[in-house]
Amino acid sequence: MAERRRDPVTRVTDLLVSPVLNALFGLVGVVVPVAAWISERAEVRNTLLIAETAVVIALTASHLWLRKAYITLRRVNNPKLMDDVRYYDLIRSHLENELISDYGDIADGHMRVYASEVPQVSVLLVNTLAESGSAPRRILAADLTTNPSLLTGRREYQAANRRFTESGGSIDRLFIVRREDLLRQGFVADLLRLVDRHRQFGVTCGLAVRERLRAEEAVDFIVFASAAVLVEEEQGDADYRQGRSSVYFKGVERWVRRFESVWGQGADAAPRRLEKYEAVVRPMLGEGDWVREIAETELDR
Repeated sequence: MAERRRDPVTRVTDLLVSPVLNALFGLVGVVVPVAAWISERAEVRNTLLIAETAVVIALTASHLWLRKAYITLRRVNNPKLMDDVRYYDLIRSHLENELISDYGDIADGHMRVYASEVPQVSVLLVNTLAESGSAPRRILAADLTTNPSLLTGRREYQAANRRFTESGGSIDRLFIVRREDLLRQGFVADLLRLVDRHRQFGVTCGLAVRERLRAEEAVDFIVFASAAVLVEEEQGDADYRQGRSSVYFKGVERWVRRFESVWGQGADAAPRRLEKYEAVVRPMLGEGDWVREIAETELDR
């Protein structure tokens, strides 16, 4: 592939930030005053001092221009503190390139995203997990589901999920729903459509009743391998005019344990709970004869 031709401004910028040029300037800055000091001829000494002054002026002008033209990002103090260094570096590079808000916090292994940035960052986290080769190749998602249609509309995120599972990754998604919502016909119909959609691209779905969870368990979050966790602090709306989340690259394992605790095992595991609930409510939805008491009996078992 032919190398892309660079414009004059890019070539000048590359020259100014060139390590070779800066090293040369530094060497000249040392050699010239020494040569001037040992020179016995006044004309040579004056010429060398003028050259030294020109070098200092050039370096100062270059420094000031670069500070004005470019944003200086805080660098991470010790990337090895992150749970997955490679994954963290890839995300940080993406953020520095795209200048997502509060990118400076990434140096501490944490960042905040708002409103329309939330779905964008969610997709980025999924895609980067596929690129990075981080292990285990899995996503653990706990959804505080208050509006199934809102989740159904996030098609770009769902497409990223599909690509991830098709590439060999696994996704466990836990729908955390209020008991009262699980007794409402319209809500249940929307929820099961959402479940069906996720199952189509290989997601294992589970169910938890919100009232049966402790406060620290009823949290909306997504764990990406053992590399990062996206925690939703304020749920967004359909138009992405609100919503706030945080991404953490440290302490991910405790979120894994929290998810696995709620997900459960064996006959009481979240997927099994969802299957039992579906076996009762799907026939009623199909027949158009919703009986709240039947759904209530199943939930109370």
